[in-house]
Amino acid sequence: MSAPAQLPARIEAVIERLHTLYPRLIDLSLERLQRLLAALGHPERNLPPVLHVAGTNGKGSTCAFLRAIGEAAGRRVHVATSPHLVRFNERIRLAGEIVGDEQLLATLDEIEQVNAGAPITVFEVLMAATFLLFARVPAELVVLEVGLGGRFDATNVVDRPAACAIASISMDHREMLGDTLAKIAFEKAGIIKPGIPVATGLQPPDALAVVAARAAELGAPLHARDHDWYATATEAGFTFRDAAGILALPRPSLPGVHQIDNAGIAVATIRASGLGIPDAAIARGIATAVWPARMQLLTGALTKLLQPGWELWLDGGHNPGGGQAIAEHIGHAWTDRPTHLVVGMKKAKDTAEFLAPLLPLAASIWAVSEPGQYSALPVDAILAAACGHARPGPTVVEALRAIPPGPPSRVLICGSLYLAGEVLKADGWPYKTPETP
Repeated sequence: MSAPAQLPARIEAVIERLHTLYPRLIDLSLERLQRLLAALGHPERNLPPVLHVAGTNGKGSTCAFLRAIGEAAGRRVHVATSPHLVRFNERIRLAGEIVGDEQLLATLDEIEQVNAGAPITVFEVLMAATFLLFARVPAELVVLEVGLGGRFDATNVVDRPAACAIASISMDHREMLGDTLAKIAFEKAGIIKPGIPVATGLQPPDALAVVAARAAELGAPLHARDHDWYATATEAGFTFRDAAGILALPRPSLPGVHQIDNAGIAVATIRASGLGIPDAAIARGIATAVWPARMQLLTGALTKLLQPGWELWLDGGHNPGGGQAIAEHIGHAWTDRPTHLVVGMKKAKDTAEFLAPLLPLAASIWAVSEPGQYSALPVDAILAAACGHARPGPTVVEALRAIPPGPPSRVLICGSLYLAGEVLKADGWPYKTPETP
C-alpha cells in the first residue's frame, strides 16, 4: 500500500482517469448507474432507512440537521453530500466518520474494474462507491443529498426511502433543469415516491403547486410548511407544530434566519418517517448541527488580515435564492455593524440576480477570482453585474487587505462553494480544536 501522503494523490488520479470515460461532467440520467449497480449486486437495495433530500437552497443544511438529530438519538448515520470543499472524501461519511483514503481508494479501484471502461460520469461512479460503502458498513440511518435536480439525479436510484425532503426551490441550473420555477420544481419533485412521505419548507406558490400535485399523484403524504407544519421564531429558538403536537426547540446552531426553515424541514421529515426518534434528540440535533461554509465564522489565518475586533464570515450561497437568504440575514441579524462583501462566482450563475438584494446592504463590495477556484467567473464580469457598486479584489487576500479601516465590522466572503473551498484551505480549515464535519 502506498504511504498515507500518496493516497489523496492516487484518489485524484482515479478521478482524472474516470473523467475520460464520459465527455460531459454532468449528464442527468439513471441508466448508466443502474447498469453499474446491477454489476455490483445492487448495493442501493441494501441500505439502512434513507432520508432523501432535494432543493435549490438549504438541502445541505437540512442534511446537517438530519444527521445531527440521528446521531443525538444514538443512531449511526451515513451521509452523502456534494460538492466537497477541501477534500474529495468529505462527500462520504460512514457511521459518523469521513471515509478514509485507503477505504475510498480501494472502493474506487473495485468499481473501476467492474465498470470495465464503460461510459459513466464521475458523479455516478462516486454514487456507486457511496452505495457500496453504505451497504457494507453498519449503520441505522442514511442521509442522502441530491446532487442536481432530482428526477434524473444519480441518487434517485433509491426507490424506497423512509421519507423525502425538498428544501427551498429557486432559479438555478436553468440550462439543465428548465427556465421557470415550475419546471425546476418538477425536476426536484422527481424524488417523491409512491406512498412515501415528503416534507417541504417555504416555497414559491408555483413550486409548491407542482410538488403538491406530484405528491397527490403518487399518494405520497405531503407535509408542507404553513399548511401541515408551522415554525414560529421565539426568543429561545422556535416552536414547531404539526398534527403530532408542539415542540419548543432551541435556536438552530447554523446562523441565519433561513435556518429555522431548514431545521423545520428536518423535524417534519423525521416525524413523518416513522423512525421513532424521540423529541429530546430532535432538540439536541437542532442545537448541535455543524455545516461548513454556511454562515461560518472563520478563525484561522485569513482573519489576521483584518483589523482587531472585526469578524470574517464565509457562506457558499451562489444563486438568486442564496443571495436573498444572505440579504435577509444581514438585514435582520447583522444590523449592529457594517458588512463588507467579498464576492466570487462560478461561471453560468445568475450573478446580477444574486447581487441585487445585497447591493443596498453592503458597506463595500469586492469582486474576486481565486487562482484555484473551479470555473471561476472573471472579476470583470462580477464588476459588470454589480453595476458600478463593486471594486476589483482581485483575490480574497488582496480584497481583505484593501478594505478601508473603520469601526468594528463584518466581512462576508460569498458567491460560490468552490470559492468557499479555496477560502477554507487558505484559512487552515479544518481547525484543530473545534469539532469539524
